[in-house]
Amino acid sequence: MIIIPAIDLKDGRCVRLAQGDFERVTVYADDPVAMACHWQEQGAERIHLVDLDGSLAGSPKNGDYIREIVRTVSVPVQVGGGIRNQATIESYLAMGVRWVILGTAALRDAPFVRAVCRAYEGRIILGIDADDGKVAVQGWTEETSTSPSELASRYEQEGLAAIIYTDIRRDGMGSGGGGGGGGGGGARLKEIEACGVVGVVIGKALYAGTLSLKEALSAAAG
Repeated sequence: MIIIPAIDLKDGRCVRLAQGDFERVTVYADDPVAMACHWQEQGAERIHLVDLDGSLAGSPKNGDYIREIVRTVSVPVQVGGGIRNQATIESYLAMGVRWVILGTAALRDAPFVRAVCRAYEGRIILGIDADDGKVAVQGWTEETSTSPSELASRYEQEGLAAIIYTDIRRDGMGSGGGGGGGGGGGARLKEIEACGVVGVVIGKALYAGTLSLKEALSAAAG
């Protein structure tokens, strides 16, 4: 199992939201580049970046910070948030981002997503964020009538690198399922792996200290 520390960017700072609510923000660091270096030093093999401002605006808003993180760390980086056109994808890949995550676009513009999946095979990740069993888009501010399984099925033959699933109601609440924290630490990670999950994105559990990255890595390796 791959353990992936998350860095959520808002106004150039490393934050976490509670249940995707932009009014419930906790700032954990003013220097996201230093935070990325910290996770790399702790053994991270991949880093997950989300441009929260971009997810609302529909276009990148923290690109300079993302570029500096990619330039500074040696581990691969995956990026989501506000990626709605091919020019943005090309810009991220050109700066060294390994994978781009498409969420809102996957629901609203299937022809575009299928086209870029073919053009950049193995470099596109489908991001599915759900609230009460329905996909949410536009930075989690708009709920739809589409189920996660329905959205996933649209792209299962399109050469995706992976699918990242987030349960919005659990995200940032310390109960697991949004990323991969929750009670039980390493034992919980093994339970998730047994369900067929190949990796987890962990955010608040790491920042709040309820799960250490080294503990998670050790559990995943064992």
